[in-house]
Amino acid sequence: MAWLSGQIKQGVDRSWHLVEESSSLPPQLRFRFVLILFHPTRSTVGCGMNRQKMGGEDLNLMENEGVCRGREGKGRRLWKKVKFQLVEYHSLPGFLRDNEYILGHYRSEWPLKQVLFSIFTIHNETLNVWTHLIGFFIFLSLTIYTAMKIPKAVDLNSLQHFPDILMKADLHKLQSELLTCLPSMPDLHRLREEISSWHVKEYLYNCLPLRFSSSNHTDVSVLHSVKEDLANIIAPLMIRPITRWPFFAFLGGAMFCLLASSICHLLSCHSERMAYIMLRLDYAGIAALISTSFYPPVYYSFMCYPFFCNLYLGFITVLGIATILVSLLPVFQNPEFRTIRASLFFGMGLSGAGPILHKLYLFWGQPEVFHTTGYEILMGALYGIGALVYATRIPERWMPGKFDIAGHSHQLFHILVVAGAYVHYRAGLVYLRWRDLQGC
Repeated sequence: MAWLSGQIKQGVDRSWHLVEESSSLPPQLRFRFVLILFHPTRSTVGCGMNRQKMGGEDLNLMENEGVCRGREGKGRRLWKKVKFQLVEYHSLPGFLRDNEYILGHYRSEWPLKQVLFSIFTIHNETLNVWTHLIGFFIFLSLTIYTAMKIPKAVDLNSLQHFPDILMKADLHKLQSELLTCLPSMPDLHRLREEISSWHVKEYLYNCLPLRFSSSNHTDVSVLHSVKEDLANIIAPLMIRPITRWPFFAFLGGAMFCLLASSICHLLSCHSERMAYIMLRLDYAGIAALISTSFYPPVYYSFMCYPFFCNLYLGFITVLGIATILVSLLPVFQNPEFRTIRASLFFGMGLSGAGPILHKLYLFWGQPEVFHTTGYEILMGALYGIGALVYATRIPERWMPGKFDIAGHSHQLFHILVVAGAYVHYRAGLVYLRWRDLQGC
């Protein structure tokens, strides 16, 4: 039995020697060799057979059991270490094969714990995760800022034309209308008392700059500061903010899209089932972003035209739901459908040209209309370039393997999506200011 123990030890030493000699093999062949040599189930077969042969009759049983356990433990440690190494494209299971121009640095079927911690390691999905995760926190901050700070100012420039309006108005008609409506106003005396209790003089004095209140000069910069401060004080009294739900719907859609995309790129390598779920979540996020991006321009452009407002909002909502349902089909994820996926989402965005042209027709000549349309054209260009880069897999198709870690098409696509969404946020601020000041 001592002879058998020596044979086992020699076998272990020979296995490690083979591992050292395998360093001259190509990386992928060496990886497969080590997996076969030290897989835990293989490493313990000999020990199990020896246990059966020994049957507890030899005095060296404990020594042989120790050798078996040592061999098994060493094999398991090496197996665990090798299993969590990054692999190359041709070693991937079919469900993880998507871009043949990215040759290496793949995570393949890792346990969930290692997958979660890989957010802090370098692989070919690291920047895909972080570009949209950072974008999510950017839009979360913008949402909080919008809820707390907007609107802030009132447009005092519009008052400069007030004398001209009075000169052109029919004063006799205006007088008769005022006399008609005044008796119907409730409790004018109580209203006057409430206004007098507002302490307007104290408010105005407190908002004046110190250097202006302590001197009598009329410096232009001081007067400009006074104008801004007065505007901020008076704004809550003069502005009745229009409803914000379309704008916050867009911000919610953007955050959902960015967070879903980040989670998808982090977790999809865990298993085929996880990849299926995460990719559907990712597609739903893209459809949600495109659909909710329509809500601010459509609602604020056509709020005075309920028929068109409901028509456009209903159309894009139904289209978004239909896109999500189509994305549930397993065939939708196949690599050969990459161009179809990009075309479908691009077509959703392109359908926004109808409401934009309609808006220009109705409100031609208003500065806000041209301002928002400029933002929307820029947003469409960013999304369109992103879809083109995604579908053509530029630049990695020109130099396969050179952009595995940084600079490949999906990362560029992510950056362009965040930029396009931010441009749309800026357009939304213009819509809010326009409708807050003018209403219908």
